[in-house]
Amino acid sequence: MKKFRKVLDGLTTSSPGGGTMGSPSCGSAAGTPTTAAPTPKEIDVQETLVSENFQLCKTVRHGFPYQPTALAFDPVQKILAIGSRSGGVRILGRPGVDCFCQHESGAAVLQLQFLINEGALVTACADDTLHLWNLRQRRPAILHSLKFNRERITFCHLPFQSKWLYVGTERGNTHIVNIESFILSGYVIMWNKAIELATKTHPGPVVHLSDSPKDEGKLLVGFESGTIVQWDLRVKKADFRIYYDEAIHSVSWHHEGKQFMCSHSDGSLTLWNLRNTSKPIQVTFPHGKIQKDGRKESCKPILKVDYKTSRNSEPFIIFSGGLSYDKAGRRPTLTIMHGKAITVLEMDYPIVEFMTLCETPYNNEVQDPYAVVVLLEKDLIVVDLTQSNFPVFENPYPMDIHESPVTCTAYFADCPPDIIPVLYSIGAKHKKTGYSQKEWPVSGGMWTLGSHTYPEIIITGHADGSIKFWDASAITLQMLYKLKTSKVFEKPKPNEGRAAELVDDDPFAVQMVSWCPQSRIFCVVGISSHIILYRFSKYDANTQIVSLEVRLQCDPEDVISPSENENNPCFSEPHSGSHSPQPHHQHPVSPGGGTPESFKDSTPCLKVKDRVVRVPPGYQAELVIQLPWIDGEPPQQISSLDINSAYGLLAFGNCNGLAVVDYLQKTILLCMSTLDLYGAADPYQRLTRSPRRNRQSTSDHVNGHCTSPTSQPCSAGKPRVPMGPEGPRLARRGPGRPPFRKAQSAACMEISLPVSHTEGYASRRAMLQQLHGVTMYSHDEHHTATPYCWSDRESRENSFSRSRSSSVSSIDRDTKEAITTLQFGESFGRKSDTLPTPCLWVGTSLGVIILIPMSIPTDQEERMEEPVTIGPCGAVLMLKGSVLRFGFLDCMGAHIQSPYEVWRDLNAPEDPDRPRKRKLVHYSPSSSQDTCGEGHLAIVCSERQAKVFLMPSQSCLFVHNITESSFVLRADVVSVWNSVCLACFCANGHVMTLSLPSLRPLMDVNYLPLTDMRIARTFCFTNGGQALYLSSPTEIQRITYSQEMYDNLQEMLGELFTPTETPEAQNRGFLKGFFGGNAHTFDREELFGEAAAGKASRSLAQHIPGQGGVEGMKVAASGAVGELARARIALDERGQRLGELEERTALMMTSAESFSKHAHELMLKCKDKKWYQF
Repeated sequence: MKKFRKVLDGLTTSSPGGGTMGSPSCGSAAGTPTTAAPTPKEIDVQETLVSENFQLCKTVRHGFPYQPTALAFDPVQKILAIGSRSGGVRILGRPGVDCFCQHESGAAVLQLQFLINEGALVTACADDTLHLWNLRQRRPAILHSLKFNRERITFCHLPFQSKWLYVGTERGNTHIVNIESFILSGYVIMWNKAIELATKTHPGPVVHLSDSPKDEGKLLVGFESGTIVQWDLRVKKADFRIYYDEAIHSVSWHHEGKQFMCSHSDGSLTLWNLRNTSKPIQVTFPHGKIQKDGRKESCKPILKVDYKTSRNSEPFIIFSGGLSYDKAGRRPTLTIMHGKAITVLEMDYPIVEFMTLCETPYNNEVQDPYAVVVLLEKDLIVVDLTQSNFPVFENPYPMDIHESPVTCTAYFADCPPDIIPVLYSIGAKHKKTGYSQKEWPVSGGMWTLGSHTYPEIIITGHADGSIKFWDASAITLQMLYKLKTSKVFEKPKPNEGRAAELVDDDPFAVQMVSWCPQSRIFCVVGISSHIILYRFSKYDANTQIVSLEVRLQCDPEDVISPSENENNPCFSEPHSGSHSPQPHHQHPVSPGGGTPESFKDSTPCLKVKDRVVRVPPGYQAELVIQLPWIDGEPPQQISSLDINSAYGLLAFGNCNGLAVVDYLQKTILLCMSTLDLYGAADPYQRLTRSPRRNRQSTSDHVNGHCTSPTSQPCSAGKPRVPMGPEGPRLARRGPGRPPFRKAQSAACMEISLPVSHTEGYASRRAMLQQLHGVTMYSHDEHHTATPYCWSDRESRENSFSRSRSSSVSSIDRDTKEAITTLQFGESFGRKSDTLPTPCLWVGTSLGVIILIPMSIPTDQEERMEEPVTIGPCGAVLMLKGSVLRFGFLDCMGAHIQSPYEVWRDLNAPEDPDRPRKRKLVHYSPSSSQDTCGEGHLAIVCSERQAKVFLMPSQSCLFVHNITESSFVLRADVVSVWNSVCLACFCANGHVMTLSLPSLRPLMDVNYLPLTDMRIARTFCFTNGGQALYLSSPTEIQRITYSQEMYDNLQEMLGELFTPTETPEAQNRGFLKGFFGGNAHTFDREELFGEAAAGKASRSLAQHIPGQGGVEGMKVAASGAVGELARARIALDERGQRLGELEERTALMMTSAESFSKHAHELMLKCKDKKWYQF
């Protein structure tokens, strides 16, 4: 614990950084307090946070595995594994059991094989490495790895209850690996011995391996060319060879081991009998019809087939693919043939893999399939086979996060406890029906609600305008409620105004959200420069949505031709010019959205429904604010937003200026340019010039980079000139084009952000334009957007960019200063103020902070009738870089929250005894009456710097330069360990925390080596030491930077492995055992062990010991279940060792008796012989 004492300056205005013209570079030392004239007043803040309170780690990953490649299921443990192209493995069990593992190499997962009921998993990766994962711990780890050096792995097969893994390769060879030691056996099935010597062509890679259900000593090897060989492992020769004309994709046995079925590249299925392998006993084209000329239709390949028998019905034949080529546009299908019935299930996405779930793990018993797990490119579904209509199971996992591309995220921890049940009850009314009534079949593992849980909500905004609320409590994720913002607007119709230009785009895409959980007021900012305000109600209602138009636009007379100064993109003229939005705030707009006569020709991008509409319970739209087109020019993107329910005000800004709306009276209070906000206090003393001159570059398309938008320090009155050339300029779009292209998921960004500051000032100015002129996203109630650019290789379907015209009038022009962050709160607008009043804190892209004081009527009736007055701007403060975040502390160091209104349902029936009145909750700037006059502390964080100011004196108490080589993407004042700190996320992947108010560094972790655009635009902090980001287009990754949560994480995670008895094999009966071969006398150890097969070549494969052996078991699951499991395992191992000891003792006794008997016989034989007879 460290105690900071700071002498405050309440009288003078000369302290560095405290005056209106303070230099942004004052007090550059990290955490260094600036000097101030001493006063009798002192501030005592006891900082309790130390570095030991912080530890960064990943907690859990939600969503659908991105780009899946492989699937596996343990039929005894009932857990599912999914491999991905990036080397990730997701292991799923019952809800709450969800584990993510990552191969360090990042190589794609080709195949997964569970060691059934053993708590282990084998993964085969594209870098030709096999890995053995230990699943008997809550965080799986690799026990062994085996790297093949000379051959490429194509297929793996692990028989049930076997410790020998068959590995097929691209050369056609089959190797055998001991699972326990992960050492290669000397036993190899070479391709040239598997096929006949007379065969002149190579059979191709191994595409199938399986042991015969009838005899485990017989291995069926399928080659891609169509060759099938049954290899007798004992005698090391082929029992039979099949040469078929069509390439093979998969093979599936009948459980009796007398027949097997193959799927082929021509869309056919062949059935083979072991009695006669010269030709198939049946060839079918399930989807191929006979044409008029008598020939079969050409069909697509059948990629996989499963042949499963059932006790009470006909066998199931399940396969994917095989449709005829002539049916263009047909969706991918899964076909289920059951007897004479053929059912074709159409899928929304291509099928990656499917697996039939059966009642028994033994391949020589009747299978009795009960479900099919189908892994699609973007979804996971399970089909119920026990019902004739084959319904699907309701998926309990949050696999539909990416249903529409995610465009923004927000994270709220420690929400009011009643909000989650309310949202769930509303959302449950709109759930889909028609699911199977049976329980979800993937039910393995164990998970219990931990003791360290509190209500958490994640909000995702999507490209189709939908909003999803998720319950994120206890590291799980469950959808609560879905809101469609597009229902507020009329559907765009062809050839109807601006809507005609938007039909093929995503005009409703969500850019940022702002939510007040206490008042339940919700705001959405859309790509079409619109804001929708929602109120929550438990009752349906008939309502008419009020629409307002706000004109944050440049003067039409300032427009210059596109060709002017076209050849000078690298340098800008000195700052100059006034560019007030039109109309100014003195042009009022009526509550109904009417406009002055001179502006009737303007058109908004979307048309709000102008009729009374019936709205269901939940969030109901009350007000829509739109920025219209003016003279063919599109509105600029909204870059910042804040709403305060206690004040009844909403503020937003873009690169043109700021607007404040009274949403209670439905009026516009303020609408002016950023430059006009300063009045005479402009720190840059800019001169007048057209804001449209000298358009500059917006992004570095040559390198595909976005670089730091940090502003250079500049003294008053000096022009700001870029330090170097910028990239090629974006061409100006014509007035007839829409203001954006198709909405892009925040997920599809793949460009890394460079961290070097040597790119020059011009490059970071390009980043600024991406931030404020092109695309902006907010990820928290007060978070503002951050700069991004994207790669041209991204598909148009996933692009989320403004059209080029927006870049022409963007922040790259020095006079266009964007509003980057806003926050309402009780503060001191001027140094002379003695009591806090409602204020609006405004942060700009040039590092300027403007305070706007307001006067708001306190009485409820007066508030609805009397106007809110906004005074002239008060303080003007400065720091380096674009302002990202505000936060407020009282003089004791406690966090001051913004005032809010307690939620009340406006649609509830009137109660004369209890009239509905506004109940406001205010937080005092100080926790004690004695220090009330001392004011409060204001924390301001920019992309380069953090400062702490004392209000109302505006003295800069502490300043810390966060980074010089990179820039901050996200910053927030969060509560951790019953205290507060400043959390920052930088473009170079560093996550940092700073103490408050001293700005002392507490943690600095290089979490991500490179930050791509998707992470940059979706990263957000929340209270409790948690954060999240979109790790892929379909997955949300949650992390913690709190040591407390890190210590409790083991308790919160689910158990993947639970001790379960392996089902006993069915009694085969005397006749089946006598005539069914000698399957149970096959000893693999005798054949594949080193004694019999010798050692494999060292150059063929390299064994790599893993890190998850002893250490993994040390951190195995805690709690009674984990202890019981370990005790059970130890007991089983002890019993096994005792059994082995008993067997060895019996063998020794038998051997001793035999020796004694032979010795006695020898003695009797030699007893009567003379010495010379020997």
